[in-house]
Amino acid sequence: MKLKLYLCAVLLLGYAMAFGQEHQASQNFNSNWKFFLGNDSTAFRPDFDDSKWRKLSLPHDWSIEGQFSEKHSSTTNEGALPTGIGWYRKTFAMPLSSKNENVFIDFDGIYKNSEVWINGYYLGKRPNGYISFRYDLTDHLYFGNKLNVIAVKVDNSAQPNSRWYTGSGIYRNVWLVSKNATHFNQWETVITTPKAEGNVATIHVNTQIHRVNMKRTSLVTTIYDAGGKLVGSDRYDMDEGWQAQADVKIKQPQLWSVNHPYLYHVKLQLLVAGKLVDSYQSTFGIRYFKFDQDKGFSLNGKPLKIRGVCMHHDMGALGAAVNTRAMERQLQILKAMGCNAIRTSHNPPAPEFLELCDKMGFLVMDEAFDMWAKKKNKFDYHLDWAKWHKVDLEDQIKRDRNHPSVFIWSIGNEIREQFDSTGISIGKELVGIVKKLDNTRPVTSALSENDPKKNFIYQSHALDLVGLNYHQEAYADFPKNYPGEKFIATETMSALETRGHYDKVSDTTVLWPHNSKSKFTDGNADLTVSAYDNVAAYWGTTHEATWKIIKKYDYLSGLFVWTGFDYLGEPTPYPWPARSSYFGIIDLAGFPKDVYYMYQSEWTTKPVLHILPHWNWQPGQIIDVWAYYNQADEVELFLNGKSLGIRKKQGDDLHLAWKVTYEAGTLSAVSKLNGKVVLKTSVKTAGKPARIQLIADRSTIKADGKDLSYITARVLDEQGNMVPDADDLIKFELTGPGVIAGVDNGLQTSTEPFKANQHKAFNGLCLAIIQSGLKGGKIIIKASAKNLKPAILNIGSK
Repeated sequence: MKLKLYLCAVLLLGYAMAFGQEHQASQNFNSNWKFFLGNDSTAFRPDFDDSKWRKLSLPHDWSIEGQFSEKHSSTTNEGALPTGIGWYRKTFAMPLSSKNENVFIDFDGIYKNSEVWINGYYLGKRPNGYISFRYDLTDHLYFGNKLNVIAVKVDNSAQPNSRWYTGSGIYRNVWLVSKNATHFNQWETVITTPKAEGNVATIHVNTQIHRVNMKRTSLVTTIYDAGGKLVGSDRYDMDEGWQAQADVKIKQPQLWSVNHPYLYHVKLQLLVAGKLVDSYQSTFGIRYFKFDQDKGFSLNGKPLKIRGVCMHHDMGALGAAVNTRAMERQLQILKAMGCNAIRTSHNPPAPEFLELCDKMGFLVMDEAFDMWAKKKNKFDYHLDWAKWHKVDLEDQIKRDRNHPSVFIWSIGNEIREQFDSTGISIGKELVGIVKKLDNTRPVTSALSENDPKKNFIYQSHALDLVGLNYHQEAYADFPKNYPGEKFIATETMSALETRGHYDKVSDTTVLWPHNSKSKFTDGNADLTVSAYDNVAAYWGTTHEATWKIIKKYDYLSGLFVWTGFDYLGEPTPYPWPARSSYFGIIDLAGFPKDVYYMYQSEWTTKPVLHILPHWNWQPGQIIDVWAYYNQADEVELFLNGKSLGIRKKQGDDLHLAWKVTYEAGTLSAVSKLNGKVVLKTSVKTAGKPARIQLIADRSTIKADGKDLSYITARVLDEQGNMVPDADDLIKFELTGPGVIAGVDNGLQTSTEPFKANQHKAFNGLCLAIIQSGLKGGKIIIKASAKNLKPAILNIGSK
């Protein structure tokens, strides 16, 4: 691996970008499906009667629609939601104009063990629930008046098969693609930048073509800047073969970065005997980067500490069903925190997620597997490893290799083969597969065994980066233990918090559970964890402890925190009714926990001042008060106008702390720089719940049947203070062209359904997710609760 890795990457916007262009049609294939939860072995037949099946649009996750129960075979590790077998069918017509075209169906992801039939003909099976794939329908279609029937069986019944919530069903987008007989092959257009520094960038295009004759074929490449101005073009003529290429020089290139995610636009046109037969267009970004054993990571020649988080793929109350706005909201919240990188733990993400990362400026560690041939669960991917791992990995790399956001490939997470010699052979094989398809990015594996003499994946010497999960105690000695190697902390922290809950002692670090074999024997009776950053799983640390180490040493290129958001499943450290994780910096509903502001104070230059906890306690109690801040050199704390003293950070402190004897009133803080006020903030003692306040993250949404507005319901007292322990049952009513897509409150132990029109508040907050319809108009949301003044909010749908 060369020290510098140059890449210009294409953002695959899906085939919808090409819709309507001459000789190529691609359409979203999500509408008008029929669904049945259960198994019927005859449902693949074209004449099967599905008239009583449920009508729906994709993407769809049937698990999230179910009821929480500890009796589900998926277990609380998978969210305590139902799985099983489901069938999907769709009847559709193909126009006579498509009779001489090649027609494909593209599935972005089905969880899992999907089998597909077209007009009774069996197309195949894909066990992996996270991989995108295509079937050729051409030889099995009817054109004109005779209708076609596609049937999909999804089998997620063998449980457990995961360590977190997966969802069930056709949970990502589906596309129907029509092409001329001569066309660009799927995922075979590769765009790289042999030269990206200086005043000129060289863009190299290599593409593979499916040809049916040897007529003179030409590739015409045009590149436009973000404003639509033509910046370069090339023409490549080929008399034979199936490969075409282009080299285009761009003067004064704008480089893609996390703070300036500049995207160009490329258009490829395929001409046969001068006639346009296919086209491909996309956006792409130009950037170069380097991992250095001494200086860490740099992007476009500038040092950059990787400030990343790990993310599972569920979107809280919406489950796994892909929604672009839901993913965008998550990324916006993380961006505001200062996050600049995402690890897709522990499988390939939806294509739309990478598109958003390209556009919004996130680096991505794109991960392939959570296990290889050795199992972690009885029915997991190890059963399919021998037959499918090569094609699955190849499909991932081909699909994702042109994204400017993707900068690391990970071939696995805490793989058990690291503990025996098979880790050497399999590690070499997987890295070889990746390098054959993309040699512009480093390859790592997230290793849980820190001793290089005992780790067989490391001993394969195939990895470009040493990725360590936890073992923060060894980071300072990394250059000594791994001489000449480059470092990335692939997974860190595993700190635990419940939003808005505070145990009284904050200056003692607690590890739960105490070790891998112990059962839960202590903790809080209500299954909460203190939101002071002082609790972590036994293998991890608090947020502050590891970040202090990472920021100290240049050769530590950065980290990925476990996790950005709480996620469904894996409810460490508690048993049922806990059903989602406590690891997130942000809770499942998208409400930040207090530690969010520690990261914001460290990872951004935006002025920050945040104090915790709330100010509703018993008179005379001694309360630990913390303050996170930046852009200042001191903070002064006041209680009812009386100063409780000025504090300054000492050494590597990341927060300030006071011991305060509680009395009702106003707790306030003032940060100053050189004696001048930077920020002021306060929390007040709240009275009894009196009314509801509704706040929309977006007051206008698109009338496309997919767009979302996230409505926060706050329980306030008469003076407008949020009541920090309010748990009122809030009922939502909606009128107008939209639906309530989900409700939540962020509490890890809530067993209320997500698909409902009511939900209890938790520590003063509740969430309703509003989804648009296909018609524009005014959407009116009313929130009410017993003994509380209701609230009404209007959302525009256009």
